[in-house]
Amino acid sequence: MARLQEGDPEGIAEAFAERVDWVIADNPAVPWVRPRRTRADVAGHFREVAEGQEADPAGTSIDAVTVDGTEALLSGWLAGTVRATGKTFRSPFTIRLTVENGLIVRYRVVEDALTIAAACTPDARPPRDTADG
Repeated sequence: MARLQEGDPEGIAEAFAERVDWVIADNPAVPWVRPRRTRADVAGHFREVAEGQEADPAGTSIDAVTVDGTEALLSGWLAGTVRATGKTFRSPFTIRLTVENGLIVRYRVVEDALTIAAACTPDARPPRDTADG
């Protein structure tokens, strides 16, 4: 998580294995969300996220972390402004990580994809208000 806060895509990718089981539901409205399989793909994802949105640190939080052996679950809120539209979003999220030999080999994200897609689409309205989490 410290690497995420530093905002260095290559540094973040160093925490991942060369091959990654990566799942974030594909959404054509969100330019940085698509299948990824390699460490280089991971760096590309975090680079595209940084280019595509301005993060809102005040609206982003990790509220719970659970670790069981090689598995970890993180949940909280992410928030930002999509640069292309100027629209803001706030979404709950859960990330499931699997770590082997000190590297992340599985990365699964569940988030409010409709809210994020609406923020990426100029004429779309948010499907509901998730700001009160």
